[in-house]
Amino acid sequence: MVSEAGTELHTAGHNWAGNLRYAAAEVQEPATVPELQDLVAGAQKLRALGSRHSFNRIADTSGVLVSLERLEPAIEVDPANMTVTVSGGTRYGTLAAELQRQGYALHNLASLPHISVAGAVATATHGSGDRNGNLATAVAGLELVTADGGILTSRRGEPDFDGMVVGLGALGVVSSLTLDIEPTFPVSQTVFDDLGWDQVLENFDDVTSSAYSVSLFTDWSGDRIAQAWLKSRTDEEAAPLRNGFFGGTPAKEPRHPIAGVPGTTCTQQLGVPGPWSDRLAHFRMEFTPSKGDELQSEYLVPREHAVDAIQAMRRLSHLVTPLLLVSEIRTITADSLWLSPNYGTDSIGLHLTWRQDQPAVEAVLPVIEAELAPFGARPHWGKLFDGGASRLAPLYPRFADFKALADRLDPEGKFRNDFLNTKVFGS
Repeated sequence: MVSEAGTELHTAGHNWAGNLRYAAAEVQEPATVPELQDLVAGAQKLRALGSRHSFNRIADTSGVLVSLERLEPAIEVDPANMTVTVSGGTRYGTLAAELQRQGYALHNLASLPHISVAGAVATATHGSGDRNGNLATAVAGLELVTADGGILTSRRGEPDFDGMVVGLGALGVVSSLTLDIEPTFPVSQTVFDDLGWDQVLENFDDVTSSAYSVSLFTDWSGDRIAQAWLKSRTDEEAAPLRNGFFGGTPAKEPRHPIAGVPGTTCTQQLGVPGPWSDRLAHFRMEFTPSKGDELQSEYLVPREHAVDAIQAMRRLSHLVTPLLLVSEIRTITADSLWLSPNYGTDSIGLHLTWRQDQPAVEAVLPVIEAELAPFGARPHWGKLFDGGASRLAPLYPRFADFKALADRLDPEGKFRNDFLNTKVFGS
């Protein structure tokens, strides 16, 4: 169905995981930026909907949901400035394939290439690597459709830019982004099974610095870590040892992070080199990585508290493990983006992929957050967490500045919803 303005209409439906149904009656899909401007200007309440990979109601609204998936990707490489400009609804897998075709690369990818660029940036979604910032740190400029339907552009170094990048959709609809790029680079991925917790924690810095990107997969029980995934840049790093890795042994066949699931949907492993675009994500773009019947939470902890925070999670195994499909530990470097969970500090990400039992998961979240509170843990904005604004505000030095920026750009609260009112604008 097409509206009078030319935008396509679809029922709002539910998110990717199926754990929530959107309150909006429909999703509108403008085909051009002028159509988007008209839509925003005429709405009383509006939220931008990305690829539906959020597990909470950050993208929900009682008003109009708008998707940018019908906008042309408009992938424009600027070789002189080493940037690429792309429409906000473009998915990372689409962008990565085109950049690789032209001989360029992004600095990192998240585990899923299926997510939209604007949605991932707005929530500070990340990959892994001691030297790698989250995906939002690549943003050099953005174009925002503001509450009155106007266009606001901002570039790195300008006032308020660092507050606008991880914007949670509270400032407007991001119609396009300009991202830093670099020359393409090759990556090989090797998985090691059954690492010893004691060896890993005693040598944590050596473990996480052993490759360009390192992920550890565990269910928090016992004295062993199930898997370590090492993604090494073969243009600058020696390949990881083949005979062992902190007590682990090299996998002989492709692995999936979840035990018992075939690795066929995952990116190439077994040390076979290939382009960054086919290795930095965990999952292949051409496959749905799972049925979606899962929930996710994640807490970002300052790197200085990494070992203590990990030990705290291990102590909660009796509560956490029975509800888990798998948990992942990653590292991310510090940034200056106001609402980034990595603001001002190198971090580790403690990611939890839950079985889809939301009441049980929600019951354990306050316990986890209390255990991690002494370490200044910040939750991922797009996943399930318990704390509200009163608990989050002290964790972000620029929290009040972000609220003031939102008040200035959206004085009537067009882009606010119950989630933002509770997690950001509440007391």
